[in-house]
Amino acid sequence: MCTSKTAFVSINNRNSDVRMFSSTSQLAVSMSPSQLSAVGNNSNERIPMRQGSYVALVTPMTNTGAIDIPSLRSLLQFHLESGTDGLCILGTTGEASVLTMKERKMVLDVAVEEVKGKIPILVGTGTIDPEHVKEQTLQAIDCGCDASLVVTPYYVKPPQRGLIRHFETMADLGLPVCIYNVPGRTGVDFLPESIGKVAGHPNIVAVKEATGDVSRVAKIHEACETNGAPIDSLLLLSGDDGTTDEFVLRGGDGCISVTANVAPSMMHNLMMAALKKDTDEVERINAPLRRLHKDEFCEANPIPIKWAVQRMGKIDTAYLRPPLDELSPDFHGVVENALKEAGLI
Repeated sequence: MCTSKTAFVSINNRNSDVRMFSSTSQLAVSMSPSQLSAVGNNSNERIPMRQGSYVALVTPMTNTGAIDIPSLRSLLQFHLESGTDGLCILGTTGEASVLTMKERKMVLDVAVEEVKGKIPILVGTGTIDPEHVKEQTLQAIDCGCDASLVVTPYYVKPPQRGLIRHFETMADLGLPVCIYNVPGRTGVDFLPESIGKVAGHPNIVAVKEATGDVSRVAKIHEACETNGAPIDSLLLLSGDDGTTDEFVLRGGDGCISVTANVAPSMMHNLMMAALKKDTDEVERINAPLRRLHKDEFCEANPIPIKWAVQRMGKIDTAYLRPPLDELSPDFHGVVENALKEAGLI
């Protein structure tokens, strides 16, 4: 187990040491009294983010496109029972971009009710419009979630100084922030040098790095040191399943994983082995997952993984809202064979 995260509180979790970090809340002066009250009521009850495997959870839907609450409850229990270290809901894999605020609240309320504070709930609140990000973040606070996942604003390609201001503004709302850097989808890359400049904010507690570039771990560490930011209190989470093992072996703290939707126990065990630098165990666990890491992206995420979750019987349908569509029959065999190779079906 890496011991560099000295600002984390070490706890015993599933017979493994897991380090946790809780930010100091910093409230925005523009918030209303009721919003301030909501933050105050919830902040003391938040579950700190921790090292390990976070599942980038799919959002179950019926064949008519409604949120499937019974399947959602069952899916959440599956992850609690399987060793998932944290939930990442309403992100890219959760089809957040096509859900209404009412539907988001429904999902968040169910998640908080089912999880009961056992593991942290990270909720995607990022969009292109800063005011909408604020609205969704305040909703997450009201619902009692533990942290927000804020993606770089997409399409408009803001400069680094604009991104720095954006993340600091969202962190000022008081909910711990995990920065989400995924240039392949957004068209903009939040560079390590810029991460180092915001890492000192007490509410910026994690980075989801989805470039697939494992050298980013060292570069972010170096940028934090250059700026006098406490890297000890910043979790570095891989957002690319295919390189997650190497990312953590190089000093990362875990992952936000698509694969964990169908292999939560394996991804938890993989992260624990990588954190301990047990390369033999990492290889043993990860070898049967490599094909799945690749083939779950045979079409755009979350199309293949939602089909895989349904194929395993964890949800009733693989329905996705337009403009996405269910997995092409041409790829059913591809994903099924990957699941078989991983020993999941």
